[in-house]
Amino acid sequence: MSTRTGRRELTELRARLVGRDLAIVGMVADLRLMSGRHLETIFFSSEFHDSYDSASRAARRVLARLVEERVLVRLNRQIGGIRAGSRAFVYGLGPVGHRLLQRTTSRPRYREPSALFVDHTLAIAQIVVSVTNAARQGRCELISWQGEPRCWRTFSSAGGQLTLRPDLYLALGVGDYEHRFFIEVDRDTEHLPSIFRKANLYDRYYRSGREQSKSGLFPTVLFVASDAKRAQAIERGLQAMKELPPKLFATTCDDDVLEELLGDNS
Repeated sequence: MSTRTGRRELTELRARLVGRDLAIVGMVADLRLMSGRHLETIFFSSEFHDSYDSASRAARRVLARLVEERVLVRLNRQIGGIRAGSRAFVYGLGPVGHRLLQRTTSRPRYREPSALFVDHTLAIAQIVVSVTNAARQGRCELISWQGEPRCWRTFSSAGGQLTLRPDLYLALGVGDYEHRFFIEVDRDTEHLPSIFRKANLYDRYYRSGREQSKSGLFPTVLFVASDAKRAQAIERGLQAMKELPPKLFATTCDDDVLEELLGDNS
């Protein structure tokens, strides 16, 4: 039996999908990968269901349906071990989801991503989930966020056109202030000199004035390391680079990232 979804079937599927379905697909597409735990937290809050268990059942049912319809794909790899259950599944955009969203890029052939890619991408997704929760709790306003490649920036340099590739862009309202960030998620897999070369590229983009001309200010470049020891190593290296603007960069680790993003006004 053919698994090809024709135009008619695609139209019928689009009519069947509810707003939450489309929001799930859009967010997975923008972040590239999300875990079942991420999706349950964002889209199946227990406050909108009779209980935590009913919210979890609804999440499992909806995600299974989207996978069956090939709107999403579920990776073979799980995170958090067997005890984590269905929340440990990892989801990406499926071939039908790609067509539903009418992405201009050609649909790539699906390949199971590496463990390093999954870990890095889910760490980025976790930041978005955390600030979304903080916004729901009234700790901040989530003004906007951009995943890759929307957060990338191209600018002119003496050597020609350069492209800066942050992992994530965030704009948050905290009290009377707006906080903006370019976020670099570090999983301790890159040599520190590579990170410092990236810092130099941020400095070149800052000095180009392109970002400031569009938005009025330049975001803080926040390096998010997997642990405090790695964050301290990055911080020491950045401080040793005397040519860098001292207030342009900040470092933190996974456990402290939300507090760093919200600052002292949270």
